[in-house]
Amino acid sequence: MSETPSIEKLPDEDFKRVLCVVAHPDDMEYGSSAAVAEWTDRGVEVAYLLLTKGEAGMQIPPLECARIRRGEQERACEQVGVSNLVMLDHPDGMLEHTLELRRDVARVIRQFKPDAVVTGAWDIEAPWGLNMADHRVAGLVSVDAIRDADNTWVHTELAKAEGLPKWGTRWLLVNGHPQPTHGVPVSAASLERAVKSLECHQEYLAAIPGHPAPSAFIPEILAGGGKAMGIEHAVLFKGFDLRGRPAGAE
Repeated sequence: MSETPSIEKLPDEDFKRVLCVVAHPDDMEYGSSAAVAEWTDRGVEVAYLLLTKGEAGMQIPPLECARIRRGEQERACEQVGVSNLVMLDHPDGMLEHTLELRRDVARVIRQFKPDAVVTGAWDIEAPWGLNMADHRVAGLVSVDAIRDADNTWVHTELAKAEGLPKWGTRWLLVNGHPQPTHGVPVSAASLERAVKSLECHQEYLAAIPGHPAPSAFIPEILAGGGKAMGIEHAVLFKGFDLRGRPAGAE
């Protein structure tokens, strides 16, 4: 029988900026926002980059849906201390892994200069069931955009026309990965803020038949993470420390 991988505490003491890249409004609120609350409490600047406006998430006209979801996401961000929210115009439900999307994410990485990028897992199967296409694309694009952002000769227009030289992000943190390696311990206060952040998506959640109340499952998710670390609550990530790769590696 294989041993369960040990879960290390993420060495995030020196983090100054963290960029979270996901597909939709509400994607950060299924547990990850508890880690965000921990970071912002310590003075870490956290930015959210949403690749869509979530306009296809409810069976109402897309413009109305996007307006509702923008407001809900802004309120969710407030709960965990995030003031930097960027929502791109790529089509909800139809994200594609394109050079354009890679460039858009690389642009924000160069602008924001994060120590870590947080994204979601890109496996077809996820802990909650089958992982939708947008989530898979967002994860894979994040991987590629981190590399793009650190390469002078990829998306050269970012430097030449926009004045954005390359930036090397140290950590890629993947939430929802089946083999997590690192965790962020979460206080009771951060857990409560995470629950409230998902509750902010009130109209969206009400449009999903049978969706449980956030207070019914967010604590359970974070307790599972805590158990893996031998503590009360934690957010788990598959952590990739990119600093050790050889210089000039492609």
